[in-house]
Amino acid sequence: MSLITTYSNFGIATAIHSGSGTRAMVPDLFRGLGAKRIILFSDKGLEKAGIVDKVAEIFHLTPNGTGPELVGIFTDIEQDAGSQSVNNALRFARERGADGLLAVGGGSVLDTVKGVKFALHSGLTDIKEAIPGGLSYFAWPEAQPIPIPHVAVPTTAGTGSEVSPIAVIYNEERRVKTNIIHPFISSNMAVLDPDLTTGLPPSITAFTGFDALTHAIEALASPTATGFTDAFALQSIRMFEENIAETVNNGSNLKARMNMLQASTMGITAFSLALNAIPVHNLAHAYGALFRIPHGLANAVFLPHVLELVPDLYAGKIWLLAQALNVEAKDLSTAEQLAAVVAKIRSLQEEVGLPKDFSDFDIPEDSLELTIRAVQSDPAAMNFPLPAELITEIGRRVASLQVPQAT
Repeated sequence: MSLITTYSNFGIATAIHSGSGTRAMVPDLFRGLGAKRIILFSDKGLEKAGIVDKVAEIFHLTPNGTGPELVGIFTDIEQDAGSQSVNNALRFARERGADGLLAVGGGSVLDTVKGVKFALHSGLTDIKEAIPGGLSYFAWPEAQPIPIPHVAVPTTAGTGSEVSPIAVIYNEERRVKTNIIHPFISSNMAVLDPDLTTGLPPSITAFTGFDALTHAIEALASPTATGFTDAFALQSIRMFEENIAETVNNGSNLKARMNMLQASTMGITAFSLALNAIPVHNLAHAYGALFRIPHGLANAVFLPHVLELVPDLYAGKIWLLAQALNVEAKDLSTAEQLAAVVAKIRSLQEEVGLPKDFSDFDIPEDSLELTIRAVQSDPAAMNFPLPAELITEIGRRVASLQVPQAT
């Protein structure tokens, strides 16, 4: 195992509160942060499922005058945190005079609120102004804390966006996913309450879980990984392997749901702080932007193909990855270990009912040239560009299931 000896940093700006019923802490967390006027941001699906009410009612139980006030609920947030959703949410927050932001939802909601937070702090009215080139990177010491009280309550175990310093925002005009990276854009406090995830449909539980796995694997394989990021990545992978099938097949299991939430948080922490070569995410971003494929599902479908076709990226730590996935690989060669890992991932995907391709999506047969350009121009391609031949091969595989058979 080789780790870098040059400069690195590791830090989590978010305090994490975990446990069944921890959503009850939300008003007190805002009071401690000095906020008085809170906006709750979520989406229509969670509103319909009753999750928004479960969180909102906590504010009504707080005696008048002793806690922060919930001054508005905004649920017009669509898949993939589009810039229009961010701008509408931003306008709503300003109209209500909000001084505290509460995000309740999956990655789209969590990233939208990060965009709102950044725009409020920067005095913007259009979040696209913050990302003119597709990627805006801010680093210490130029990047300073953003003094806007912000609490995130994830309702899926996958993106880990509640603690990551990255906001992925879809630009509808350019049909590309853009990124703001800022060490203080994440929430001040994250509340991991498994009660809020038990109603998640099995299919979404499955592909958001594989989003967490992809974060951890890409962190582990990163050329800039450290002992800190490896520790988080490997434990995330172990917890994923132990709990993904149970959460999909028995969604009411609070212990498994809690473990998956923590695995998600650890996976994205490792990913964000070892950020470098991320070919799976590179492909998922491009396909998600072009064909509106949910991000976790795109990662799940691409993951085994990238492992097979970019083996050198994973070879150095394939033994560690095999161990974390509970794969018996002690007496195998490196190539055999990688094949065994891919087989295990495919087995888990089949066990939880994930599709092997994108046949459920409207992807034109003549779209390969378009996907090549999208993959190669995505910000994720900066550190690890993928050649057109490789993008083509992967694209053909996910379209027609040309998966090599084990011998």
